[in-house]
Amino acid sequence: MANDNTMSRTGRYMFVYPVLIAFAAFFLIPLIVVALNSFRTFEEISQTSVLGWPRALHWQNWSEAWSGYCFGGVCAGIHPYMWNSLLIAVPATILSTVLGAINGYMLALWRFRGAALVFAVITFGVFLPAQMKLVPWAITLRALDLSNTLPGLVLIHVIGGISFTTLFCRNYYANIPQDLIKAARVDGAGVFVTFWRIVLPLSAPILIVTVIWQFTNIWNEFLFGITFSEGANRPVTAALMALDANIAQAREYGVESAAVLLAAIPTLLVYILGGRYFVRGLTAGSVK
Repeated sequence: MANDNTMSRTGRYMFVYPVLIAFAAFFLIPLIVVALNSFRTFEEISQTSVLGWPRALHWQNWSEAWSGYCFGGVCAGIHPYMWNSLLIAVPATILSTVLGAINGYMLALWRFRGAALVFAVITFGVFLPAQMKLVPWAITLRALDLSNTLPGLVLIHVIGGISFTTLFCRNYYANIPQDLIKAARVDGAGVFVTFWRIVLPLSAPILIVTVIWQFTNIWNEFLFGITFSEGANRPVTAALMALDANIAQAREYGVESAAVLLAAIPTLLVYILGGRYFVRGLTAGSVK
């Protein structure tokens, strides 16, 4: 019997692993093609095709993409737009995470009349398509004189991110025992003292989740960036969209591939460094 179980398990592994490897290879093919092209010269790609191994590592593509290539008529490379994305993503991530944590805490542990309705209204934004928000945001930014500005994009991502961060934090805080909150009340702790001294130290798993989620979504978002910014104020994703506009000249696939990889490095680092904490934080609330 034991041998039969071992053989059946081995048979499953022999089937499952090749399938998983095939899916992983299929998923990674575009990234591999872009990575290889980032080290190939223009002549090498034009004489053959975009599919091929580099004859030698051509690092000049990376330096030109960083500081010399033209994006939308501005020949300063990709680094100004990456700086714009950092100036948008970092404050928007911090603000939306803090506001979401406070909202989730109030809705989960300091329940008040109408809390369920408030929670439903806040999280309703999770299900709204981004295209439905374009006109309201255009009117709002124009009224606030924030059109084509980095603070305007920060405001958009903070308001849009509160729905997700509130949802994550509220569901996590709902698993914290009410006895802790009652004990804090007995000791005379107020709302924010309880949050600061009791709830916040327990919040590391879910805060990591919200930070990773918000940063990657804000960094990779381009609809609002390309709609509400232009020129030097564009984030990196909107600047990369300008690559498709250069149809009047020969495509520098090597430089463009390097630019794409440079733009992807921050989110790749976030996932590499915090991916395991992301999964751990998502499951933390379900096993309490």
